[in-house]
Amino acid sequence: MSKQAAKKAATAPTANDYGVILSPVITEKATNVTAHRQYTFRVARAATKPVIKSAIERLFGVKVTAVNTHNRQGKTKIFKGRAGFRSDVKIAVVTLAEGNSIDMQTGV
Repeated sequence: MSKQAAKKAATAPTANDYGVILSPVITEKATNVTAHRQYTFRVARAATKPVIKSAIERLFGVKVTAVNTHNRQGKTKIFKGRAGFRSDVKIAVVTLAEGNSIDMQTGV
């Protein structure tokens, strides 16, 4: 295997990468921080920062400089007199290197 083929294989997205990054967060606040090269994603609860970083780099072909995560706890909500519960979710804010960007309007 040549060096180019080995490098391409190392940077190709895997099935596990699609299990780590669940969906982008498209809110007003998440859209406003894209001007600062920060993108927000819902990620798997068990995903660690290095795993998230490598998944984003392989899926989108960009260089990640920082990953900040937080666990948002689910809330109890009442709907038509019945109690329900929102799910817990882990959010990752990914900062990209200068000159990199992700087009959130197109699919992966």
